[in-house]
Amino acid sequence: MCIGMPMQVTATEPGHAWCEGRGERRRVNTALVGAVVPGDWLLVFLGDAREHIDADRAAEVNAALDLVLGAMQGLDADGDAGFALPSQMTAEQLRQLSGQA
Repeated sequence: MCIGMPMQVTATEPGHAWCEGRGERRRVNTALVGAVVPGDWLLVFLGDAREHIDADRAAEVNAALDLVLGAMQGLDADGDAGFALPSQMTAEQLRQLSGQA
């Protein structure tokens, strides 16, 4: 399974960007997303940028990843995910989420 990691561009070079996110810095291939500039947010899978995202989306993904990490470490899911978790949704919201509106 691949998990996308939000990373912020800190520097660029032809076809690649240096990005930082979740406590690490790495050189990322940008062929699939085109031109990037420092400050841009990217969703990165296995060293390749797959999508431009905004800062709000980056925060949502980071919050979800924090919950996954916490669960893997045996912690209770008391944190704020930054979005509505399915377990906190009404039946109607779940139908809409699954396309059964």
